[in-house]
Amino acid sequence: MPNIVGMGSSQRRARLARHVLAGATSVMALSLITPAQAQTTAPSTSQAQDEEIIVTGIRGSLQRNLDAKRNASGVIEQISSEDIGKFPDSNVAASLQRLPGISIQRDGPRGEPNGVTVRGFGGDFNETLVDGRRLSTATGGRSIDFSTVGSDFVGGLTVLKTPDVSLSSSSIGATINVAYPKPFDRPGFHLAASVSGSIQDDAGKVVPTGGLLISKTFADDTFGILANAIYTRHDTQTNNVFVHGWPGGRYAPCQLAGSTATSCNPTSDTTSAAYATPSNRQTVVGWFEQQFGATQNYTRDERIDGRIALQWKPADGVLLTLDNNFSDQRVNTDNFGFGIWFNQGSLRNVKLDANGTTTDFTQANSQTDFTAGTDSNLRRTNQTGLNVKWDATDNLQVEADGSWSKSWLNPDGRISSKGADVGYGFGIGPSLGISINGDSKDVIPVLHDYGVNGTGSRWADLAAIGSHVTVNIANKNTDEIKQARLGLKWQQDDLTLRFGGSYLDDKFRFRSANTFANNYWQAYSGYGPASGTNGGVAIPASLFKGTVSTTNFLPGYTGALPPVLLNFTAADYQAYLTGLGNPQTQTIPGYNTSCCTGFNGQFAVANDVGSTRDIGEQTWALYVSANFKSEIAGMPFFFNAGVREEVTHVSSTGIGRLPTSITPSTTDPTLLTVNFGDQQAITTKSNYSYLLPSMDLKLELTDALHLRLDASRTLTRPTLNLLTPALNIGVGQRIGALTADGGNPTLQPYLADNFDAALEWYYQRNSYAAVNFFLKDVRNFIVQGVQRQSINGVVDPSTGTTAQFAVSQRVNGPKATVKGVELAWQNTFGNSGFGFIANATFVDTNRPYDPTDISQSGFAVTGLANSANFVGFYDKNGVEFRAAANWRDKYLLAFGQAQNTGSFGAEPTFVNSSLQIDLSASYQINERINIFGEALNITDEVQSTHGRFANQLLDVWAYGRRFTAGVRYRF
Repeated sequence: MPNIVGMGSSQRRARLARHVLAGATSVMALSLITPAQAQTTAPSTSQAQDEEIIVTGIRGSLQRNLDAKRNASGVIEQISSEDIGKFPDSNVAASLQRLPGISIQRDGPRGEPNGVTVRGFGGDFNETLVDGRRLSTATGGRSIDFSTVGSDFVGGLTVLKTPDVSLSSSSIGATINVAYPKPFDRPGFHLAASVSGSIQDDAGKVVPTGGLLISKTFADDTFGILANAIYTRHDTQTNNVFVHGWPGGRYAPCQLAGSTATSCNPTSDTTSAAYATPSNRQTVVGWFEQQFGATQNYTRDERIDGRIALQWKPADGVLLTLDNNFSDQRVNTDNFGFGIWFNQGSLRNVKLDANGTTTDFTQANSQTDFTAGTDSNLRRTNQTGLNVKWDATDNLQVEADGSWSKSWLNPDGRISSKGADVGYGFGIGPSLGISINGDSKDVIPVLHDYGVNGTGSRWADLAAIGSHVTVNIANKNTDEIKQARLGLKWQQDDLTLRFGGSYLDDKFRFRSANTFANNYWQAYSGYGPASGTNGGVAIPASLFKGTVSTTNFLPGYTGALPPVLLNFTAADYQAYLTGLGNPQTQTIPGYNTSCCTGFNGQFAVANDVGSTRDIGEQTWALYVSANFKSEIAGMPFFFNAGVREEVTHVSSTGIGRLPTSITPSTTDPTLLTVNFGDQQAITTKSNYSYLLPSMDLKLELTDALHLRLDASRTLTRPTLNLLTPALNIGVGQRIGALTADGGNPTLQPYLADNFDAALEWYYQRNSYAAVNFFLKDVRNFIVQGVQRQSINGVVDPSTGTTAQFAVSQRVNGPKATVKGVELAWQNTFGNSGFGFIANATFVDTNRPYDPTDISQSGFAVTGLANSANFVGFYDKNGVEFRAAANWRDKYLLAFGQAQNTGSFGAEPTFVNSSLQIDLSASYQINERINIFGEALNITDEVQSTHGRFANQLLDVWAYGRRFTAGVRYRF
């Protein structure tokens, strides 16, 4: 019998959410009856100057953030360090999600926040700067992975929701500026150190983190040096249940449950003999599970961050800053599990729900694959910059800045993904199937009739298991950015003028090598003699380290998995196959003699020429802005307007090649090999320019009540890795799932006209309430279309007809409007030490997703979700405590799934709603020593996604809880 995965449900999380929100409401209500000694109106400027300013701790940090927001010309949010070496959260993205309009994305295997969404726009829609400079990233996108940014010694974060034309206008979501400390920030000698240990409950291992910062100024504070280094390690064990793709297509009536047809040969070929029988014609719309499985993953994430900053004042009014930032992150994930592949044409006894989702079926002679893998990636970034500020006169300030940044992915040439695939099928393959019995947020699919010949007790029968495919991949990328800017600021009385320019040169280089390119992946495919094939070898039982039970595999989920996962490693599997010898010099039974020219027993990788991309992008920009202060009817009025012109030149090089034939595997009839003709380099060039105006108005209706109106035009450039000019067709393919992916070097940037209207009430010290309405009209959306088409007339040997590839391509297309409102409330209860921060964001669009649209051109705005967070805190007498609840509603993450082989365009990926609760606390033992602790995800929330409909589960990741305890020292 299958094991029950979990006995919780979505009702438990729903009740918890209601309790949290009810508690938050009660705390907010208490703020209305704050003790009499609390201020009820905002202090005047002179009063504020006379009061003692709290410079450390939660309240000190919040007051600095509030002051920055209040005084800014545009709409900003800010997070500042509570003290030197004491940032509010251990992850930069985790801190950002406490701000209005900002939510996070998590990395599945690690559970770490690695990206942010601002007002519904995530990823590349947000530009991240480090001290005002673009940071390179070798991932192929423009957004950075925030898990690579050490937070221990971050000085502050500023989120610009309206643009500053002197800095950038290249983000439709927001510009996020990370500020690192410098020696003149705190003259004199300072030392800060921290040591902590953390444990994730499923990993069960305490791992260290430590950091040291030293800062010193000399020569009457005219020269200073600051250096810091941080070592961070997180170990995480996650459980994952997946369906890699819900392709849409058409069934023949003979495939459906209850069919009385005596034979079944599904076809859409009107010229075939089978088409003459109506029950064979593929006319019934439905979506099916392409691949189903589960894995357990253990990730070791190690990062070293280093920084050195030098500052020098050679003369009055002149400041030079030279700095270098270095990051080296090594992420290694070992996984094992199972995966089972399905083809729509092979399914029988199919049951469909009202939406066309396949809720049950059987597939005869199915293969069962047990998998193992090691993903190992080294990500390294180095940035060096020089900044010069010169007060040329009492009114004129000149600033020049130049920097170089380079990122590497796997500069050591390592195998970034090493795989193993074993199992059984064909002659002993079961007629298994999957039942869908509920919603993806709390029910997983149920695999039935599994095991050798359909015998459940033989699910993991080691005597039946033989070798199958062996996939190794080596990705190696670089991204190099050179940038320079010159700015002048002239200020007199209440008028400030800024003008200047910048230049940025970005060069991205992508290379991939794998065992698909030389076909070595099929060297021992076929599952071995137990499955009745000539391909593959038997796998000795000693290769397996045991089994892992799937009981209670996912908290809060019901459903069933097969009873165990087999624990083995890709390294052991490949070493065993290599140990069999060189098939070029000896006969090895089970070796696929027709597949792999030159295979000598080593699973070496070969360059995948179709993946080659060299992208160059140069952008010149000029800007001018004016800021002045006046009065309207006695009320202070602030006006800021500017314009930025950006001119961009793009050069893109790839390698093109066309398929000449497709060859079936002699050992596994589900595998195909695509053969190619000559290759040639393809280079294209394009350019574009845009004028980007911006205007900010602020009217102080009273000293405490401020009205803001803002309008701007911003852009977001296409992701660099989408600009390749060549069509990439993989060498290794599967029957019924031929795919190809094409870039588009002429993609234009997204362009948005943005409008904000905000009312802010600063009603007492360290407290405010605000409402902000926003609207974005965005055009040139880049959409991914998937079309089935022939390429060079090659024939599919499995059908005998012209091969139909599912070709993914991107084009500029539709426009959409996004609108919403942000609500924010920050309150402290007098001198009690208690306070809270609460905010909520509600968003909408005129282009929501329509699941009933099965046209190729289906489009919707991604990333939009209502969200809310609440932080309650206490900060007094050296004791700090913070409880944070973060909620995000269901949202459309992207178009495209792990397998994109459907007939109705790129299928969507939705993220289910989630609520995470975190706790942190610290105690100041004395002036120099502070102890602290943190508990993340205390309710053991999971992350889950689904396809077009709610019962089309794609992924569930259970990433557990993490606990941290440590000590800080400062001098």
